[in-house]
Parts: sequence; C-alpha cells; structure tokens
Amino acid sequence: MARKDSDHQKKSMSALFRGKAIFKPLSTGRINDQVACVREWVANIFFYTKNGVTIMIDAGYNYARLREKMGWLDIDPASIRHILITHQDTDHVGALERDSELLFKDATVYLSEIENRYLTGETRRKVFHGFYRLSPVKTDNKRVLLRDGQTLRFGDIKVECILVPGHTWGHMVYLIDDAWLFTGDTIWFGADGGYSFISTLAESNTLAIQSLEKLEKNIRARNRPIAIVTGHTGWTDDLDFAFRHRIEICRPFTKKYADPEAPYDGYIEDDDTEEKARTVRLKKKRG
Repeated sequence: MARKDSDHQKKSMSALFRGKAIFKPLSTGRINDQVACVREWVANIFFYTKNGVTIMIDAGYNYARLREKMGWLDIDPASIRHILITHQDTDHVGALERDSELLFKDATVYLSEIENRYLTGETRRKVFHGFYRLSPVKTDNKRVLLRDGQTLRFGDIKVECILVPGHTWGHMVYLIDDAWLFTGDTIWFGADGGYSFISTLAESNTLAIQSLEKLEKNIRARNRPIAIVTGHTGWTDDLDFAFRHRIEICRPFTKKYADPEAPYDGYIEDDDTEEKARTVRLKKKRG
C-alpha cells in the first residue's frame, strides 16, 4: 500500500459508508493526561504517556496532517520510539509506509507474529467476504513480533498483548497498565453498546465473535476498572456497554446499527480543530 491507497480509501469508503452512521471517531484531543488521540478521517491513533515516556498505538492512514495534529497535543513525532500495531490495514499502519512522511522511521514497531505474515506477503488481506484483496503494506521499520499473552515494558509502562483473530488473522489488542485496553478493530460501538466489528471487513466473522467472547472473559476476570478504547467509535469504561452485543456482528448496511450521533460522512473532519484539541476532554460512550 502507499499514499495513493489511503487517498483511494478516503474516496471509496466515504462514498460507500456516507449516510450509514457507522463511524464515529474521537476528535483529536485527550481523554485524560495519560491518553491522547489524533483523528484521521474515520480512524483514531492513540498515545499513552507515563513518567516522560510516550508510546503510540496504531499508525493511522498515510495522512498528510499527522505532524500538524500531533502538534496540537504537544507530541513530537521524533519522541515516539515504540509503536504498537493492532493489525496491518492501511488505516492502522499508513504512517509507516515507505512513501509516507516517515515521521517514525526510527521507531520500533510491535505486532503479532501472525499479523506479520501480511507484511511478508505470505498472506494477502481480504475484505468483503473474501472477494477483494488489499495491496500489501511496505515498511522498513524495525519489527518485534509478539505472541499471545506476552508482556512488554517501556520504562514504567506495562503492556499485555492479547491475540484476537477475526478481523484479521493476527489482530492483537493491548492492555496497558492493567487499566486501558486498546482494541483496534475488534469492537464496534453503536448507540446501544458494543458489537463484533464490521462484518464486511473481517477475514472471519465467526472467529471474530469467538475472540470477542474470549476477550470479555479475560477482561472481566480481572475484577478491576478497565477502559475499552476502539479504533473508530470512541471509548467507554462501562464493560456492560462494551460487550453488550458481543455475539452479534455490526452489519453496516442495516439501519439497526446506525448511530444517530455519528457524522453523515466521517471523512469530513472540519470540526476537528486545534482549539477543541487543547480545551475539550473526550467524552466516553455510555449505556
């Protein structure tokens, strides 16, 4: 994939999902002093900071305004040394592609060893029930390949890696400091709770539902407050809301799943401003 793939996706996905009220990304801003995000059209990338160390979760589109919006958060791209990748779709790895601005060329990238097969060309990414193949991603960043259940430490930041295949074969989510679960494209939040992510974009919807059931058991067994952060539909600290429909798939062309608070066209981001990024905290989804 390359810059042209991000631009193509902006046009095609905008046309396909316009008016469906499916995507509701967070605006660029902060949830709290530790967790911040940048909006890139319908996608969010996240930053987690603790004791002077900032790590990045996902790398968004191959997006021309990333440096600018990181500046709204007072985050220098050169300070990012570690990037956790949930999966390799272009709206999650675009800033690492060879023809990007290479803002993070010196950063180490972490992803599951299964997901890495897309990058090596061993596996091709398929969407729309296997009828459409995406172009492979090309990146030169140093990679560290992860296993299910592995724990990483970056300074005082603890990261637990949890494999949740379905959307892609090697999709991984990250539980940070036992308090923040970054779920990429595992969960889709509608107006009435969380569902398995969008049906047309999964490698296997059956496997995605199984992974989400297993993830819920994992998270609830910890018996502690954990916030769930998604890649396209916001965040919540209400686990009942997050997993309310976990055995049901979001079907994007069915009115039932439309969120009345979602923008008509998520690829129009005129309301994403520096003033809001600096002054407004990002609200959570509620049941």
